[in-house]
Amino acid sequence: MPLNALRVFESVASHLSFTEAAEALHVTPAAVSMQIRTLEQYLRVPLFRRKGRSVTLTAEGEVLLPGVRRGLGTLQQSMQHLRQDRLSGALRISTLASYLQKWLLPRLPQFHDRHPEIELSIHTSRAPVDFASSDFHAAVRMSTGPSAGLYSEKLMDEWFVPVCTREVLARYGPLRDAADLQRFPLLHSSDEEWALWLHPGVTVAWQERGTAYDDSLTVLAGAEQGQGLALTRWSLAAPDLATGRIMQASERIVQCPRSYYFVCPEMYVTMPKVQQLLAWLREMAAAFPRPKDVAAATSRA
Repeated sequence: MPLNALRVFESVASHLSFTEAAEALHVTPAAVSMQIRTLEQYLRVPLFRRKGRSVTLTAEGEVLLPGVRRGLGTLQQSMQHLRQDRLSGALRISTLASYLQKWLLPRLPQFHDRHPEIELSIHTSRAPVDFASSDFHAAVRMSTGPSAGLYSEKLMDEWFVPVCTREVLARYGPLRDAADLQRFPLLHSSDEEWALWLHPGVTVAWQERGTAYDDSLTVLAGAEQGQGLALTRWSLAAPDLATGRIMQASERIVQCPRSYYFVCPEMYVTMPKVQQLLAWLREMAAAFPRPKDVAAATSRA
């Protein structure tokens, strides 16, 4: 089986250009053309239609492409797995910057005390992790459900909480509904919009106002500095609420449609260091307190 030709075929199909595929593979266009001819002769079907510089897949090429991509992805992942030492070396994880700074970082000393032999390498990003082309072992992301093709385990739910300083709350009074929001200078982000607190689970024509940031930590920092009323996530605000640095401005707490999930390739979940991290995260998440009114509602149910 011409395995190298399959790799070249996938590149040409992705770029729909022999020249761009050659540049991506660091070979000449002539070498790309030769590999495609070899594959077409092997399969005895045409895979591309060529018209000038334009290249399109034939019906046979369309059939072949998904299987080639799956096969190459699985092969690359398997080779990546073999290159990594299952027992030693850094445990490389990716997570959200806000989750790391406000929730995970304060708890990490406990993990190091329990597993001093495990070195952590932590990366922050919001983007989905491409485990096939990166060296990450696992990730923590917020999503509405399990990720297809990966081991996914929900660690903890999340809630939206309006917060501000004691001084701001004393000046503007408690928050009950949309009418009360008009009194406050508002802070929010694209992930924590006030429409999600006012009308959870429903798309409404609510005009966001106030100061918008592209980062959840900045929204919370603005509230802590007395700049206004912020909608934030419970996991981020809980430590500062406990110390009185900020106040809960409303009794109304709304569950976030997304939860925190631990994700990794199925083949990585059996690695001892990944299992130890996951077991510790489960324990920490189970011990993390829920919002008081949510916990009370649960106990009454």
